[in-house]
This record gives sequence, C-alpha cells and structure tokens, in this order.
Amino acid sequence: MIARVTLEIALRKEFDYLVPPEMEGLVEVGSRVQVPFGARKVLGCVTGLAETSDYPSLKSIVKIIGAQTLVTPKVLRLAKWIGEYYCCAPEIALKSVLPEAVRHEKAGWRELLYVRVLPLSGELPKLSKRQREIWNILEERRELPLAELLDLAETTSAAVRRLEDKGLVTIAPEVSERDPYAREHILPSQSLAMNPAQGAALAAITKAMDARPDRDRAGKKDGGDSKVFLLHGVTGSGKTEVYLQALAHALEQGKGAIVLVPEISLTPQTVERFKARFSHGPLQTLVAVLHSHLSAGERHDEWHKIRQGRARIVIGARSAIFAPVDPLGLVIVDEEHENSYKQEESPRYHARDVAIVRGQMEGATVVLGSATPSLESFYNARKGKYALLDLPERADDKKMPVVRVVDMRQTVRRGTSIPIFSPQLHEAIARRLDAGEQTILFLNRRGYSSSLQCPLCGYVAGCPNCSISLTYHRQEQRLCCHICGHNQTVPKTCPNEKCRNPEIRFAGLGTQKVEETLGKLFPHARIKRMDSDALKRKHDFREILGQFRAGKLDVLLGTQMIAKGLHFPNVTLVGIIYADMALHQPDFRAGERTFQLLTQVAGRAGRGDVEGEVIVQAFTPFHPAIQFARRHDFVGFYDQEMEFRQPLRYPPFGRIALLTLRGRNEEKVAFSAAHLKKELDQALSAFRDLIIAGPAPAPLLKAESFYRHQIMLRTARMSHLSQALAEMQHRVRLPEDVTLVVDIDPVDLS
Repeated sequence: MIARVTLEIALRKEFDYLVPPEMEGLVEVGSRVQVPFGARKVLGCVTGLAETSDYPSLKSIVKIIGAQTLVTPKVLRLAKWIGEYYCCAPEIALKSVLPEAVRHEKAGWRELLYVRVLPLSGELPKLSKRQREIWNILEERRELPLAELLDLAETTSAAVRRLEDKGLVTIAPEVSERDPYAREHILPSQSLAMNPAQGAALAAITKAMDARPDRDRAGKKDGGDSKVFLLHGVTGSGKTEVYLQALAHALEQGKGAIVLVPEISLTPQTVERFKARFSHGPLQTLVAVLHSHLSAGERHDEWHKIRQGRARIVIGARSAIFAPVDPLGLVIVDEEHENSYKQEESPRYHARDVAIVRGQMEGATVVLGSATPSLESFYNARKGKYALLDLPERADDKKMPVVRVVDMRQTVRRGTSIPIFSPQLHEAIARRLDAGEQTILFLNRRGYSSSLQCPLCGYVAGCPNCSISLTYHRQEQRLCCHICGHNQTVPKTCPNEKCRNPEIRFAGLGTQKVEETLGKLFPHARIKRMDSDALKRKHDFREILGQFRAGKLDVLLGTQMIAKGLHFPNVTLVGIIYADMALHQPDFRAGERTFQLLTQVAGRAGRGDVEGEVIVQAFTPFHPAIQFARRHDFVGFYDQEMEFRQPLRYPPFGRIALLTLRGRNEEKVAFSAAHLKKELDQALSAFRDLIIAGPAPAPLLKAESFYRHQIMLRTARMSHLSQALAEMQHRVRLPEDVTLVVDIDPVDLS
C-alpha cells in the first residue's frame, strides 16, 4: 500500500511513502504521520492511498500520530479547493484546516490527579483531626481534583495519601478537559414564539435541510444552489431565534452544525445563548468554541470534542468553518457582510465563501444572516442564486430607533476647536443618566489623538516603517503605529531642526480622549471604554459586558467591537461620534462599510420597552451612506451603489484579484510591477472580459518597512483566472528581495 503524503514544509507537491505491514489498515486518508525526508523526520498528512507508485525505492512511514484520523476526507477535499482557488500551496491550505494545537506531535489531553471516595465497608477507621477535616470535604464532594482538595483543606498531599493507605480513597490520574466556559453558570432556556416572518424563514430553511441533494455541486463556486439562504433581517428582528430552532432541526436529523461569528468579542454572548438552549432536554449536546483567544490546551480539547462527536454544535470565528463536524447539516454565517471573515495571510480565504463551498460539498444547508448584507450576497439573492428570506420588523413589534443626524460644521464657533460632543448628544446623554437608562458611544479610532502636529512648520510625526502618522496614547505616554506596532516617546519640541517649536500639539481624537472628556462632563457617570488597548486580559471583554448587562455601568464607549451583535434592553441611546471617518478612504467599498457600520451601531438602541434614539455626528451629513442609514433603507442604498459599480465592473459585477509586490527598495518594486504587468498582458490575453488596472503605488505605500505596488485584475470568471495566476506565480521571475502576494476576492485594497 502506498500513502500520498503532504508534508508540513512548503514544497507544493505530494510525496509517496510505503505503508509498512504493521500499519496496514491503520493508515487512512487524513491520518497524521511522521516520515523520513532527507536526513530529517517531518510530519505530514495522508491525502491519498494507492496500490502503486511511479517512484522506485520508496521510504516507509515511521509512525502514525494519534489514534484517530484528524482531518476528515471531506475537509481534505475542501482544503484542496482552497489551495486551488486562493492560489496557495496545498500544505499551507492543509495547515489552515487543522489547528496547530492539534497538529503538534506532543499535543494531548491534560491529566490531573483526582481523589475519589471508595465505598466504605464497616466502621470508619480512627482518623486524626486533620484527616477528619479532609474526610468531611471528600464525603460531601465524593470526587475532586487533588490540587483543589489541598486548597480547600489547606493541607498537604501526604495527609491525603494517608487516607488512601487506610482504604478510604483512591488517587489516580484522569483526563481533565480545559473548558473556556467552565466557570460560567448558564441557565437553560426554551424556544421562543415566532412572528409570521420568522416562522416562514424557519420553514424554508428546514425544508431545504430535509431535501436530499439532487446533484453533485462540489466546488462549483459560481453555480446556483437553492440550499443557500440569505436571511436579511433588521437589527433586533430575531435572527438568532431562527438560527437556534434551525440548529435544533439539524440535531433532530442526527447532524451537527457550525455557527460563524465575525468577532471573537461576539462569541461570549452567542455561546451563552446557544449553551442555554442545548444544555438540557432530548437534543442536549456539548457546544464547542473555536477562536484565537483560546489557549493551546483549550483549543486542543474543544477540537477533539468535535472530532469525537460529543460536541455537535460549533461556534467560532473564521477558522471554525474547518471544524470536523460529521455529518454536517447546517452552517450559519452571522453578520455575513463582515470583513473579518477574510483571512489576511495565506491562504487568503473568505470564510463566508468557504462555508458555501463546504455546504455544497457536504449537502449541508447554509444560512447567511445580516441586517446589512454584503452587496455581493444581496446581488446573488436578487439573481436567484441564493434564496432571500426577509425579516422586515423587529421581534415583539418593537420600533426601530429614531436616527438624528447632526451637522458638526454648525457646531464650530469662530476661533474654537471642533467639539467632541454636539449640544444635542450632550443633552441626550444627560437625559439618559437622569432616567437611569444606558448609553453606547461609538468611535472607530483608538488612542488619544490621531496625530502629533506642529502648527508652525506643518511637521507631522510619522511612522518610520509605514506611510501613516503616529497615534498618541496618553496612558502609556507613547506615539504608536497601528500598522507595524512601532512606538516612541513624545517629543517636547518640534523634531524639525529648523523649527524646534515648543508648541507642538496633538490633533484629532481617539477613544481615550473621548473617555477623558466624558468623565469631565459627567463626573458621576459610570463609564467603561472597550477597545483593543483597554482589553488586556483574556476575560476583560466578558467581564465588562457582564457589568453593563447588570446595570453597573451607565455608558459604554468603544470601537467596532461594540457595534454589532450585542443585546442590551436598557440601552436607549447610541451616539456615533464621527460617522464619516471612513467615508473618504481610497476604496470603492468605503460607502458600503460606512452604511453597514452606522446601521449596525444604531441597531443596539431601543431593544427594550423604551424607544431608542441614535445621534449621528458627521461633517458630511448628506452623504448617501449616512442618509440611507438614517432611514434604515438598505434596498435604497443597494440600488444606488449598484449604479456606481456596474460601469466599472466592481463586485458584484466582477471579481477582483489584487497582486501586490513588496520590497524594501521602492524603485526595484516599481520596476518589478511594470515587468509583471507585461507578463500578465501576454499570459492572460485569452481572457476577453479581463480588466487590468495598474501598476500603481498601494494606497498605503509603505507598511512594516516594505514599499508596495499593486495591480488589480477584474473578471467574471475568477476560478479560471486563479488557475492562470497560480501557474504564472511559478513562472514569473522577480528579484530575490521582491515578493508577490496574490489576493483573490480582497476586501481591503489598502
């Protein structure tokens, strides 16, 4: 028997190895193995089995890693598609579907010493006072970890061993699973009554889940499917309840499900809801969690719970789409429009698109949910490629919040700086504090000030490695780059040797400055800031949300991590500090992102009995993205945006491949980009609908000390183009210090 093995080193090919007689029947597709490679022994994954090989003198597999195949054949098939479509080496695609904590040869379950009470025959033997204290704890608990017992009894292991000598207890190692939510006390919940729109959506989804696939759609990314649904529901419309009851249907069928959420920050509240629903009753199952904030041990244990079939529901961020759920009945992609579903390193996959392909491969139903769908998904639904399900009203007949737009140009007085809070927002916050209601304030920029500038000579403190200004962080008293992490002390005078002005000052603002100003305006308010600077510890996010939910905080201030998915009935006011901050970026999606963000943030208000209010502060208040968001009019925004994109064949009318050349010498990068453009013109001449734009400097010319030039390709047939680009990557010759990055379906053009 011959095993075809993909190694964990980037060689872009499979290697044949003999399966020794003692391993016959044990080596399967998906098995992790150790094999000789030159003078080394390396790890790899069996991606195929054959009877013969074209190569003589094959070496044998050294050993099998783990008793169970780690990668299912179905997920292997998905990894192969990812490698082909996203132009990456197969071994890199394979690594992405298997967490490092699981791949590691020494990865395993944690074992702890447990103390267990043995059945007592006859009278209790004579015990010392200390032994009696230990026995009383054990008699009540019956079994607990030795370390916990020593802590409770304030004793030593020797004292417990004496009880073992008397035949009262046994001390033995047991597997102790590392559960990231072990300390959470979650109360069971029941299914909620649905309104007609929710009921109709659920009926359509479950009908598709009951239907058998009528044809093999494997890998046909551009083909239609009636088993993909776009659930377009306004914020607060009850999409989560539809998800929960659809999951119950999957469990009734004996199948599992994957639920993707865009932000790790959304996971705690989502997990709580899903664990509460499936922690009891006939459909009881473990709910596994997969995201990057887990420790290696937690990730190992959660993954194996899924592989063993004990956890049939998986919740997680982007990489959870590769969870080894088998059989898979349902995939839910919540907030499907979010950019965080796109992986920014190789393989540069988009989890939403991978979810659709996996559903097609495994006959699973896929539900994409959003109040503000991506234009690509809504276009596919309008064209009939996906089935569109509408939830046009909030659950329980609650009203959508009233949105008021404040023109910040009118708040600036002659000779004064721009205020952070307009009079309207200041007054609205004061009213909520008086009424005992809660407020969420949103600003999508962390730090204290966005730049350090000299008003005399115009000097701006910039990053030496990137083409951006440094942000001032007051708490640390440092200037920081949010691209490469460079930081430096704050100069006391202008660094320009010809100036040396001591009146150098900070410009712009971030969440730190808003927090400080808020504290001065409302000294008695209980305020918390939530951004990546404020959340230092693993459980900070969960703790702050718990305080806010319990009414221990009046105002929650933060970046986009508080913009979506959070449900707090006592929030009656949402304030958006600068709504048009991202509108003027050099990206055709700038308007779409602004509309989505404003709508999502506004949706946090008015989810309880009191009608919500949203105050939007903007310097371009009449921009269509702001005005359509004010009216909660997604369809109106969609129709206008499509008129702009169609002539230029931007998505969804075409697909994009972005080629970025990186190097430390800008002239060499520019020359290489021009050379690559000539190669593309020749190699892709057969593509009639292809538009090639560039080469041109990237919007962010320098990042992490590398200069970057880009070429953008647009076509309607991306699967064909990606194959051609993969071939060209191997053929084209570039200087050693210039690298080429191919990004298929990019979401960020900077």
